[in-house]
Amino acid sequence: SQEIQFEVKIPKNAFISKFRMVIEGKTYDGVVKEKEEAQQQYSQAVSRGQSAGLVKSVGRTLEDFKTSVTVAAFSKVTFELTYEELLKRRLGKYELLINAQLVQPVADFKMDVHIQEKPGISFLEVKGDLSTGDLANAIKTTRADKDAWVSFYPTQDQQTKCKSCGENGLNGDLLVTYDVNRQNPNGEIMVSNGYFVHYFAPSDVPHISKNVVFIIDRSGSMSGRKIEQTRLALLRILSDLDEDDHFGLITFDSEVNLWKRELLKATEANLKNAKSFVNEITDRGATDINAAVLAGVDMINRHPREGAASILILLTDGDPTSEKIMANVKKAIGTKFPLYCLGFGYDVNFDFLTKMSLENVGVARRIYEDSDADLQLQSFYEEVAVPLLTDIQLKYPGGTNLTKTSFSLYFNGSEIVVSGQITDNSVESFTTEVIAVSVRSSLYVYQIGLGEGLCGQVFLIFSTALWRRSDQLLVCYGSPKKGLIPLEVWWPPRPSCQVFLCRTSATLRAGPCRSTL
Repeated sequence: SQEIQFEVKIPKNAFISKFRMVIEGKTYDGVVKEKEEAQQQYSQAVSRGQSAGLVKSVGRTLEDFKTSVTVAAFSKVTFELTYEELLKRRLGKYELLINAQLVQPVADFKMDVHIQEKPGISFLEVKGDLSTGDLANAIKTTRADKDAWVSFYPTQDQQTKCKSCGENGLNGDLLVTYDVNRQNPNGEIMVSNGYFVHYFAPSDVPHISKNVVFIIDRSGSMSGRKIEQTRLALLRILSDLDEDDHFGLITFDSEVNLWKRELLKATEANLKNAKSFVNEITDRGATDINAAVLAGVDMINRHPREGAASILILLTDGDPTSEKIMANVKKAIGTKFPLYCLGFGYDVNFDFLTKMSLENVGVARRIYEDSDADLQLQSFYEEVAVPLLTDIQLKYPGGTNLTKTSFSLYFNGSEIVVSGQITDNSVESFTTEVIAVSVRSSLYVYQIGLGEGLCGQVFLIFSTALWRRSDQLLVCYGSPKKGLIPLEVWWPPRPSCQVFLCRTSATLRAGPCRSTL
């Protein structure tokens, strides 16, 4: 008998849903467990000499799954691993990462990718180490309306000839990048077995100016390369600010230092002075995250700008110095704007940063200590650089068991995804509503959903100034691209009114206003 090992790397955000081994025609199904329970059972199984596998983090983007089994000599063993991942749209594209790391060139290596998107695929690109050198000739792409295929069939000879390959064969990633057509401003809905997923990613919306405060850790642990790369990234980010933006800079160690006490407009003169300040940032002292973040919150609260999107960005490599930080920050922010936490390096308390950002409608991102750390910082900023909508509320009459439906900000190039269950599997009664605030107006989009005889969209639009001045609500139908056609003006307004727009033959008619007031 001999021990056979199976090892594969999967994306960090993926989860294993099925694992099985087929040994000499007999199938053995694995059981997938939660992380803590899996660690305990894995240790027990190994101590008893049983087969078990465990997922461990490796590198920036991948996790490693490894298992082994003892079989009789010359036995045939097949491993089958199924993992699932929700691809997150960033900077206007989805990225599918596939890793291949072999111990020797193999005679029959095949990788097939099939992408199917209901709205159609707008572009497709294949990148990564496994697309370099002779391996580029092993890649074939095909597109047909709503489908795209990528095949990767390298020969044994080709498997040793790429940027990261060697005598052992393939070693690297294949990165499939694509996006979908977005003709419907309300997004797309997929329905399957009584469940739905709503993808919302409008793009034809003017950007909103922002109030952004950068809170930078300059404690002693940030010395050397970390502080140098932080300075470089900040200089680039400042250059990317729009003139309508307002910004603030806060550095902290055991003390908090404000560049200016108020938010300043991103004029050429102010940016020049800010860059001089950034160039003088040096490391020193301990880490007082609590005082620094509260100072950032106070800066935004003292200088509110109507119609602007407020953002806090914290960069630190340290541990919290107070157990009350999360409670203090949550109370101060009060869900009014997001806090984004960037954890620099491997020693940072990333779990703390993740929890604090999630409690304040933001996200956390780990910045890896490497030669491109400054580019990692800049890349994160680019994801939040162009806010398009604020105060987004998604409602689903006829839906239940919903995921998160309220979002403080929507950024250009990103995507909001909501899933849930259709009540009693009644597709006819299921609809979607999206309410959000844009730069010029509040936009209420009532999208009539999936039932026959119900079609079209109704846009209820009112400007902030109009709402205050005359309390009128203008009801329109049509497309934002092609212009909106007024249907009726109500006075006084009825915010909870629902308007139905139905198509009978070629005639559009507006249904009655039904108010709960």
